[in-house]
Amino acid sequence: MKVYKIIYWAATIFLSLLMLYSSSMYFTKTEMVKDFFESLGYPTYIVIPLAVAKILGVIIILWRKSAWLTEWAYAGFFFDMVLASFAHYFANQGIGLSVYGLILLIISYYLGKTVRQ
Repeated sequence: MKVYKIIYWAATIFLSLLMLYSSSMYFTKTEMVKDFFESLGYPTYIVIPLAVAKILGVIIILWRKSAWLTEWAYAGFFFDMVLASFAHYFANQGIGLSVYGLILLIISYYLGKTVRQ
């Protein structure tokens, strides 16, 4: 059980850092990110709300006081990373960090159910 706990926390911390890093990029380099979103065919008005949602998702996943909100945070991160992977792939830019984030997300989600009960 201790090994699961270590793996869970490592995956959750790295997932959180990845989400916080991307949020910080959305806030500090907004114009660059907007140009990038345009090149992928996404509207630019979602950049700041997506950054806020990522920060709130990290808080909810680490706090875990509400099972309902935690499930929604994981679901939001899942859809974000799956759609990002497909967007990068179809724009011929490789799949990037989103696949690694997806792996961390799956590990964190499934081990979290065991470790944090």
